[in-house]
This record gives sequence, C-alpha cells and structure tokens, in this order.
Amino acid sequence: MIPRIYIPGDSGALALGAEKVAKAIAGELAERGIEAKIVRNGSRGAYFLEPMVEVATANGRVAYGPVKPSDVKSLFDGGFLTGGHHKRWLGTPDKIPFLAKQTRLTFARCGVTDPLSLESYKKHGGLNGLTNALALTPADIVAQVTESGLRGRGGAGFPTGIKWKTVLDTAGDRKYIVCNADEGDSGTFADRMIMEGDPFVLIEGMTIAGIATGATKGFVYVRSEYPHAVAVMNKAVEVARKAGVLGASVLGSPYAFDMEIRVGAGAYVCGEETALLDSLEGKRGMVRAKPPLPAHKGLFGKPTVINNVISLASVPIIMDKGAAFYKDFGMGRSRGTIPIQIAGNVKYAGLFEAAFGMTLGEIIDDIGGGTATGRPVKAVQVGGPLGAYFPRALFDTRFDYEAFAAKDGLIGHAGIVVFDDTADMLKQARFAMEFCAIESCGKCTPCRIGSTRGVETIDRIVAGIEPEKNLALVTDLCNTMKFGSLCALGGFTPYPVMSSITHFPDDFKPAPVRVAAE
Repeated sequence: MIPRIYIPGDSGALALGAEKVAKAIAGELAERGIEAKIVRNGSRGAYFLEPMVEVATANGRVAYGPVKPSDVKSLFDGGFLTGGHHKRWLGTPDKIPFLAKQTRLTFARCGVTDPLSLESYKKHGGLNGLTNALALTPADIVAQVTESGLRGRGGAGFPTGIKWKTVLDTAGDRKYIVCNADEGDSGTFADRMIMEGDPFVLIEGMTIAGIATGATKGFVYVRSEYPHAVAVMNKAVEVARKAGVLGASVLGSPYAFDMEIRVGAGAYVCGEETALLDSLEGKRGMVRAKPPLPAHKGLFGKPTVINNVISLASVPIIMDKGAAFYKDFGMGRSRGTIPIQIAGNVKYAGLFEAAFGMTLGEIIDDIGGGTATGRPVKAVQVGGPLGAYFPRALFDTRFDYEAFAAKDGLIGHAGIVVFDDTADMLKQARFAMEFCAIESCGKCTPCRIGSTRGVETIDRIVAGIEPEKNLALVTDLCNTMKFGSLCALGGFTPYPVMSSITHFPDDFKPAPVRVAAE
C-alpha cells in the first residue's frame, strides 16, 4: 500500500510554514526513492500545532507537529511513515486533548478528508443530508431545519428555519441563496476553515437550502483577503457540477440548483446582509433600509435567503442525523454546536467546536490555556471588533446567545480575542470608534458622525481634558449610535466602548492618577 501523508494546505497552516514542510517531505521522498501520496488536507484547527503532518498507518493516522523543514530528515530516519516516535510525535489526532474534548458536527471532516475529493467527502458521510432532503417536500425540509433550533451563526442568531420559510412562502419567478462568507471580524477564521478544508459541506448546505425554498441559483460572497478559499471553492464547484451535485438535475432529481463564487472588495460593512446584496449587484456596498426584508425583496429584487457559511454548513448534519439529534446539543434557545475561535494572546489558539453551554472561563483557561505571555488575563473580546470586553468577573457566563445578551455582550461569529494585563482598555475603546469611523458606509448619521466624534472625545479623555464631562459625552454618543444606527456596525460599536468604560474604569482615569495607582 502506498503511504499517504497529510499536510494541511489551508491559509493558517501555510502562514506557519506548511508549504516549506511539504516541499521538504516531497524532496526527502524523492531522495530516498520512496513512493508516497501527499494529500493537502485542511487544518483540524489546532493552530498551535501547525504545521501538523499526519501519516496513514496500518493502525490509523498518526500526527506530528508542529513540524519544521529541519525536522523532516529525522522524521524519516525515525520511521514516521509507519508512525515511528519522534520529538514531534503527537499520536492519534483524535486523542490530542484540544481535539478530543470537542464535539465535531459541522467540522467533522475538516483536516480529515481531501478537500477536493468528492469520493473522500462521501466516504465520510457527505451528501447523506442532500439525499435525505431530496426525498422530502420543501416544506418538510424547512420544518426539520426549524425544529433543529439552528440559528444564524454569523452574529445575529436569527432562527434559520424562519428565514427559509419566509422565502418559501414568498412568490417569485426567481429566488436566490446567498452565502455570506465576508468573514471580517478580528479573531475569526471558521468560515475560511470550512471553505478551504471542507468546501463540499457548504455546497451541500446551499443546495439543500435552494431545494427547500425554491431557489435555483446561489452565490458565495467571499472577502478578497481569502484568495486560497476562493480558489478551493471555485474548484469544488466545478467538481460538484461535473458529478451532478449541481446543475439542471441535482443528483438526478427534478430540482435544479447551481452556484457561483463572488469576491468582495474589502469593505467590512459588506458583512451586513443588505450591503452585501448591493455589492453583489455591482453597486457600492451600502446598507439598505428595512423593510423590505431580503427574504421578500433581496438580490435583484427577488426573494433571497442570506445565511452565514457556518449556518449553511450545519444543515447537512441536521438533514443526515435529524432535527432531534442536532437539537440535543446546547442549552436554552441556543441549540447545536458553535465553532469557537480562540485567538489573541492565548497559549492554545485554534478552533474549538462544542455544544453551547461552556463557560467563558472554561474556554479561556481550560481550553485556551490562559495567555501566551503567562501574564494574567485582563479581558476577552467576544464577537469581533464590535463585541464587548469581558473581565474575569464575568468568566462564569455561559456561551449562549441569551446569557451573553444578559451581560450586555454578544456572541457574534464566536471569535474570542484574549488580552493580558498590559492591555490599555482606553486605547481599545478608541480603536472601536476609529474602526467604525473608517468602515462606516456613511449612509446614516449616528454611525458616520457619531464614531468620528467618539474618536475625538476619547482623545480628549486621553489628554486629560475634562475627563468626567467627556466620559458622559461618550456614553451619550454610544446611546445614540446603539438605537439610531441603520445597521449593526454603528449599533454594536457601543458594546466594546461601554464595556471598557464599565468593567475597566481605572483605565479611563487621567494619566497622573493612573500612574499613582500603579
């Protein structure tokens, strides 16, 4: 049997040197005259172990990592093609603590299969969900997704089934499925991992959505900063089309569905669904007023489902295992699993898929291992640049949409960025306002002007000019932005600003007082 060597080819692993490792292994194979197949799989998400190389042995796969090019010769000398021990030896991938503790449903194939092999995808349960869906009526598919409790994983947490039912019930000569892959939040990479490591699950999820709602065309809107994801998705669509998964007759059924990959132009606000639609239509990405909702009048004025990558990629497991299976995970109104992305100043950075319900403290301390610097954790920002900063006093908060909302926070796209005790929360509050000012589409006054005035006001606090008066002004600005902005960019910017002021008041005191306190 020809040995199979798995070397991640996703962006995260490439950034950590995977390409150099792949070339070194290919060179060593050639030099030793060994025939082997190198598979460029996706990453399993344990980025602190990347590049993580795996080899298929008679006793299953064995992992090594993080591997450097300088390790390759000694790996071969140590018999790594048969799972031999080495200083980089990690053993069975599934038993690595970071991976063993997870509940992998949506990401079950990431890092396991060849991303562009449909046969590999089917061998690991792929297309089971679509096959089951084709045996149901569109209304039954929608009912099953609704019953599963799946909510939008892009940030808003809106029930996916309700959105689909609205499009199904809306008349239209053409309907669309739009996948929001404009993953612009800091510390997030789950969408990218799916597109680069398991693209067929997204294609399958979108196809099921099309059948369920009567849509025959789909678009994946990918941010321009993801060239590898764009390339993999385009290849995967071609493979799916040739295999009859996409096209005029999906898997030989009466249903038609096809899709295209479109690339954004670098605007954060295009992560907002209506600005994304404008961009897809070739216009400048600007937020639309609602109503009408996109479900009634979306892309090109037609009924449109807009879902995040993870929302759509979660549908196949629901249609495969059933709504009750999926709903059994989680807590309260937050059902299923959530891909938590742990980043920033943290020891074990990576993607951790788990059922809703873990505490923030468990995620940071037990899974993330605390800070990379070894200093105390001061704050964690959950939900991207518009998410609130939580202090250790709130680490008992459960990872649940309602639990976070009760603490004036939001889960968003489930990205967590960790900060140690050297972080200046006054600077972080200023950054939030500045980010909003730069990324605002400019359509509404509270966002466009409020964020600019917010930066100016915080700068006066930094300079020690009437700090109490200017703090009150910042609070007033945040209130106006939160309730007056047209979309979440201006509406959520107050979360990081006000949480910084509320939980870290010492960082907002005039400089002389802060120095004296230290």
